[in-house]
Amino acid sequence: MTQHPTPDAAPTSNRSVRVLLVDDHAVVRQGLRLFLGLDPLIDVVGEAANGEEALAEAARLRPDVVVMDLMMPVMDGITATRLLRRQLPDTEVIALTSTLEEHKVNGAIDAGAMGYMLKDASSDTLAEAIHAAARGEVRLHPEAARRLVRDFRSPEMRENLTPKEVIVLQLIAHGHSNRDIAQDQGVAEATVKTHVSRLLGKLGLESRTQAALYALRHGLATLDEG
Repeated sequence: MTQHPTPDAAPTSNRSVRVLLVDDHAVVRQGLRLFLGLDPLIDVVGEAANGEEALAEAARLRPDVVVMDLMMPVMDGITATRLLRRQLPDTEVIALTSTLEEHKVNGAIDAGAMGYMLKDASSDTLAEAIHAAARGEVRLHPEAARRLVRDFRSPEMRENLTPKEVIVLQLIAHGHSNRDIAQDQGVAEATVKTHVSRLLGKLGLESRTQAALYALRHGLATLDEG
């Protein structure tokens, strides 16, 4: 699983990634808007001050990625993430918070967040994570990843994964998108989507992030250092 940006990481197209910022502190949203505005391929299309507002704005704006604070009034970010992923499955969520409390890390990933970043991350790191989420790639703060792997309660290793599904699972764990996997394996992207759907079903998992954690927990991949 890739936990840090690579120097040549780049968006897969020239279309801007539409982003919704969710945080109960206006100054944080303003700072994020300012920093992300330096990236010409990120378009901050809206803001929300709590989870309830986030759901309404996401339904209205249909962003590609939501940058979601976890500790907010009215509705917290974990609840909002879970509801948003059900309502808008094509919208990815990056949890952005100031804490690595284990129940929040686990809660965010269980709710369907594609990534988990700390607020002290650099603007470049956050921008890269946003582009990665838009491509369907997992990005986790390294310490969050270590805690998740340690605590992840996965089902027992299944023997009914096909060799191709095992390869796809390993590539997911290393942060590759469906497009990357399709190019690597010389197959259509739709074929990769089928493999992903089947392996998630066989393993009883709900997201790519959980699949990556499963692979790490069972020794099919290793955490990148640095």
